[in-house]
Amino acid sequence: MSTATQDPALAAAAARSQPRRRRRTLPPMTPKLAVGLAITIVIAGFGAVGPLLVGSPSEVRNIGMTPPSAEFWLGTTQTGQDVFAQLAHATRGSLLIGLVVGILTLLLSSFFGVVGAFAGGWTDEAFSLFTNVMLVIPGLPLVIVISSYVTEKSVWMVAVVLAITSWAGSARVLRGFTLSVRNRDYVLASRVSGESSWRILTVEILPNLVPLLASQVVFAVIFAILGEAGLSFLGLGATGSFTWGTMLYYAQNGLALRLGAWWWFVPPGLMLAVFGAALALINFAIDSIINPKLRDGTREQRKRWRMTKEQLRESEEEVV
Repeated sequence: MSTATQDPALAAAAARSQPRRRRRTLPPMTPKLAVGLAITIVIAGFGAVGPLLVGSPSEVRNIGMTPPSAEFWLGTTQTGQDVFAQLAHATRGSLLIGLVVGILTLLLSSFFGVVGAFAGGWTDEAFSLFTNVMLVIPGLPLVIVISSYVTEKSVWMVAVVLAITSWAGSARVLRGFTLSVRNRDYVLASRVSGESSWRILTVEILPNLVPLLASQVVFAVIFAILGEAGLSFLGLGATGSFTWGTMLYYAQNGLALRLGAWWWFVPPGLMLAVFGAALALINFAIDSIINPKLRDGTREQRKRWRMTKEQLRESEEEVV
């Protein structure tokens, strides 16, 4: 008997010529995604345009602790500062920190997770070791220590510190997914056909990682905004800048809760909660692409909501 052998180049050409089903890289429009995007766009627009339409958030007036009125939409602080003006500038500051941390986390996690896993060998081992070291370092205590030793902290400095302590988890997730993608048939066919490593990485592997990268960026933005708010509430946030966290810090020091000045601390706290919920809704839509079982389970649950009691009983009997 003789076994038929096939030329690897011909096999690669045949694999590449076969039509490949294109994966959906954009989440389908769902009510959760629509609501999350709408809230995010509104808050981002307020942070971008709001500071241009209001006065100075630090201007002191002799009308402290006045409730909301036609002149001051959200009242004033203990020293007569306009809360609405502070909220506009604080929104821009918090969103800037979230954006910077999201971009830095994307770059660091992609480099140490995706590039290391694709390269393999000692490069992957070294990148994985460094990622594991960064992963076991407690993030919040490290941020507190760094912030306490730096007297003058800008928004950019706080964003960089938060990014350094938040990229390792995303890198581990991306590494595991890249290891599974790089061994698929179309990637092996590209290697056999002689394509360059960077083209394989950017054309064959990265498009499959787009939903996962988007999910990790959204999570990093949420972590950054909440982390900065926690640091600012402890008095370790950016100096000379307004964020949602610094507004809560000043409201706490001004005894706003004890004095009943709800208009001072409720707006920044509400903005934190609403923006975090909006990003969570967007992340749910992205998860439906990453995890097909979650999408199928959600569709099945929606079908069950539309069923009558008789239809539910019949479906349960069919399953049994």
